[in-house]
Amino acid sequence: MVFLTQILLKKKSKSRFVMVMLQSLVSGHQRTWVRERLGEKTEKVFFDPFIQMEAVYKERKKIRSMKS
Repeated sequence: MVFLTQILLKKKSKSRFVMVMLQSLVSGHQRTWVRERLGEKTEKVFFDPFIQMEAVYKERKKIRSMKS
C-alpha cells in the first residue's frame, strides 16, 4: 500500500541541464543557452545584432532546469 504523503514527499531527481542567460559584454544584448548543471559558468563568442559583430557573452544567471 502506498500512502499519498510518501508520493508527495518523495525526493525529485535533479535535472542534468540548466538554461542560463548570457549577456553581451559590449552591448548588453541577452540570449539563452543550455549547459550541463555541473559544468563551469559559460563564456562564449556569438554574433551580436546590436553592433553587427562578434562579441563575448558571459553567463549572468540561471533561468530554469531542463528535463533530460
